[in-house]
Amino acid sequence: MADTARQGETEGTGPGLRKASWRHIGPGIVVAATGVGAGDLVATLIAGSKFGYTLLWAAVVGCLVKIALAEAAGRWHLATGRTLFDGWRSLGPWTTGYFAVYVAVWGFVYGAAAMSSSALPLQALFPDVMDLKWWAVLCGVGGLVFVWFNRYAVFEKVMTLLVGVMFVVTVYLAVRVTPHLGDALAGLVPVLPGGSLIYTLGLIGGVGGTITLAAYGYWVNAKGWTDTSWMRVMRLDNRVAYITTGVFVVAMLFVGAELLHSSGIALAKGDKGLLDLSGVLADRYSTVTSKLFLIGFFATSITSLIGVWHGVSLMFADFVTHFRKRGATTGEEVAAGAREKSVPFRAYLLWLTFPPMALLFLDQPFGLVIVYGVIGAFFMPFLALTLVWLLNSDRTPREWRNGPLSNGTLAAAGLLFVVLCVQQVRELPW
Repeated sequence: MADTARQGETEGTGPGLRKASWRHIGPGIVVAATGVGAGDLVATLIAGSKFGYTLLWAAVVGCLVKIALAEAAGRWHLATGRTLFDGWRSLGPWTTGYFAVYVAVWGFVYGAAAMSSSALPLQALFPDVMDLKWWAVLCGVGGLVFVWFNRYAVFEKVMTLLVGVMFVVTVYLAVRVTPHLGDALAGLVPVLPGGSLIYTLGLIGGVGGTITLAAYGYWVNAKGWTDTSWMRVMRLDNRVAYITTGVFVVAMLFVGAELLHSSGIALAKGDKGLLDLSGVLADRYSTVTSKLFLIGFFATSITSLIGVWHGVSLMFADFVTHFRKRGATTGEEVAAGAREKSVPFRAYLLWLTFPPMALLFLDQPFGLVIVYGVIGAFFMPFLALTLVWLLNSDRTPREWRNGPLSNGTLAAAGLLFVVLCVQQVRELPW
């Protein structure tokens, strides 16, 4: 029985499992769209501009790491019937304290960043309409209204449509720059050029690696998948998610390698680097190509915004629920959709939208930026290592606990994120 269970963990087979079907795909598309933001695309472009195709292997490894993390989060929800926050709480009160501080400070600063990122391409597309800050306000309020009045099913459909836009634009750009496929294949061989360590770690751990990985299990439940019969479906869905993420990353690395590396063009750090790229595209190709890219830039940014508005609000609602009642929070409660109408869900939506607007009109408070950077850096190690803990304990039914492959991958991911965490803390403006 144990051998069969282990095989079920690694290959997605086993008794009572539904047949994996493409028609069920959904939460994976949502997590892929939310996890890849404008900043991730800039980081990938800069890596391509500095090192060409040399770090392509790191992008592939990064996708495999995220597949393991999201699969573990989804497996916890389906195997136990409990939510991830319920699992965290079982590890001790320190997890609750960390999460409370994290969602308060991270949400406040992220709200402003997400609104600004979504506003940048809109102002570039419509330069004479209004100021960047008001575009940002419009994006924030628009995201609030959309998530407030729609349930998961509509949310998923819109996210899928926007992912389609992202996919078409990034693949078109990758083809447009005429990549050298021989060099790209050579980039699959792991090497570390001088000065590339931080960029390599960033590609492996940074792209698509946010709190949305933890939200994946909640979206799995919101889809209506609440027990182990959906395990095979969830695994297919998760692989599609990070293959999609891999396409985005590889496409932008191609653009960085061919368009920027060969020309010695440098981009600004942060989201504004994508505006620099739109100018390069206009000069090299055409205004139409530049505007198409800006549309893809907007799709990338707005999916991250509404994805966080929905997914992290679900997690916050679960967090609050634990203080209102005793006992475990079940996946069925999330699947019923009541959480999306609850007061805590909508309260966190408001927190993500309106208080951060103050940061749009003021310089970010120095101390707040430091606190945000520190607790944000610690989240991914927290996620990876707590999943190892939960999925090797009697909190998880024996047949769905980690096998050697899962343990090895999650432990490696945890160590990687610890290294990235130390690096991020060192780079903070103390």
